[in-house]
Amino acid sequence: MSTRSQLRFVQRSETTGEQSETNRIAQIYRHSDGYPDSVLRELVQLKKLLDETRTERGPAYAAAQFLFLDTLSTMTLYVDEGRDRSIHADQPSDLLEPANMEHLDQPLFLLGHGVENPADGIHGDEEYLYVVELPTRNPFEEPAEWTVKVSGHTAFPRWDGPTEEAFEQASWQFHGSLENALAELVAEPA
Repeated sequence: MSTRSQLRFVQRSETTGEQSETNRIAQIYRHSDGYPDSVLRELVQLKKLLDETRTERGPAYAAAQFLFLDTLSTMTLYVDEGRDRSIHADQPSDLLEPANMEHLDQPLFLLGHGVENPADGIHGDEEYLYVVELPTRNPFEEPAEWTVKVSGHTAFPRWDGPTEEAFEQASWQFHGSLENALAELVAEPA
């Protein structure tokens, strides 16, 4: 079963630590694996990559890079791995040929995400909301901490509520640094 979620990437105001109307927002929908264990691990991976490569450029870029990395991580579900498939791991361009996907009912890597208009709120069937607060900084400065907010499980308006206000009305189970979110909300692997 899918665990749907919405992630907002926002530029944090350094003076108050709060989001303001003038801050940039990029919002994405994630159809599957939207529970904190998965999302927070992937955000940590993304931040590490952006820090190491010095490629953090604000909310829109971070959201696009999150989508790209998430899509890459699911590609192994669609490549050959010894099965009778026409998509081969050593030829990623095979994914660009629709005829190579005839064995797939609906390729989830093409349907698992959406870029959302923040003014529209959420669809209403999500189970988690996230706000990823990026610091305002020059890309050539030392990497800075990301702050995250993680909603409680379905602790916001859904379907019958004012879904355009879901982020404003959500009850947040966590608000703090990404590292602390990982430590507090993610179970250690067995």
